[in-house]
Amino acid sequence: MKFCTEKIIGIPRAISYYNNYPFYYGFFKGLGYEILLSDKTTSKLINTGSQYVVSDTCLPIKVFVGHVVNLLEKGCDTIFVPSLQSTAYKVNNCTKIRGLPEIIRNIINQPFRMIEPTLDKTNNLTFKDFCFETAHQLNIFEEEKINLAIKSGWEIYNNFQKMTLIGIPFHEAVKNAIEGKMLSKPIEIVKPLSVIIMAHGYNLFDERISLNLIKKLEKMGVKTYTGLNVSKEDAIKSIEKIGEIQYWANELDLTGAAAHYMLSNKVDGIVALSAFGCGPDSLMVDEIQYHASERNLPMIHLTIDEHTGEAGFVTRIEAFVDMLIRRKRKIAKENNIKILSSTKRKKIVNAEQKAEDKTLSLI
Repeated sequence: MKFCTEKIIGIPRAISYYNNYPFYYGFFKGLGYEILLSDKTTSKLINTGSQYVVSDTCLPIKVFVGHVVNLLEKGCDTIFVPSLQSTAYKVNNCTKIRGLPEIIRNIINQPFRMIEPTLDKTNNLTFKDFCFETAHQLNIFEEEKINLAIKSGWEIYNNFQKMTLIGIPFHEAVKNAIEGKMLSKPIEIVKPLSVIIMAHGYNLFDERISLNLIKKLEKMGVKTYTGLNVSKEDAIKSIEKIGEIQYWANELDLTGAAAHYMLSNKVDGIVALSAFGCGPDSLMVDEIQYHASERNLPMIHLTIDEHTGEAGFVTRIEAFVDMLIRRKRKIAKENNIKILSSTKRKKIVNAEQKAEDKTLSLI
């Protein structure tokens, strides 16, 4: 096997990639490293990861393992596997994400260099400590160089965040942020229905894992919102307003995002997407289901694993969307508001899709 050069670092396209890649890109570039991403998730990659772990391991971890193996197959011998313990004081990740380096170390019997910094704000290991530890493990000790790399990472990440907050889709925002471009706010397209999808980025924006959930909903004439469309401050405030507390590190993408749109009455329903058997997700979904029931807001919980079939998945989504449109028609009738028929709705959706590429313009 021919290994990568010293100045290349492999990043698995999984877990923290979907929250932090714009920062990682700027940071590692600032340290003088080129980045090698693993391939996009496929069924084969999932099956490969599944062979390394016990059967009851959750899907995101199986996927992560598959991406590490994929990088090794590409000849990459330096791979970034961070341990993200807590993102704020007593705001924790699940045990498997906390222990990712140990999991990889114990199941992959192949020599490679693992860069494994720890972020643990509960124990006063800040994000700056995390960055410095990463650089030190790469044998980079110049303080000024590391600080400049951190600054570069934040500049790209902040541009990425600005774009997602105004509604730029995840993949477009990532692409343009790392290219140093900013997109203007897209034209707001009015659709018959809208939903908030409460899900981890690594479940939702991985198109194989989510079975293209966002695209499926949009084809049905549903406007989708995600945790990326809600600022951290608004998500935290929303969690507090419904009488809950933030305990899990990814809770802003789930409880915070769902609570924000639920309280603002901006959506017709909630779609929860989580991996089968995920303990933290089940707790967060139960919390939102309780509050959604209090407000008579429809909600569906979709669970996924490596065996999830697309046909059944689509059937459940279609049934939920049909229920939402019937419900909205009934409410509109009671308020003497005319709702578009299904046929007219499809025509509008088709017209919108043809005009989609004209909705964005470069600043």
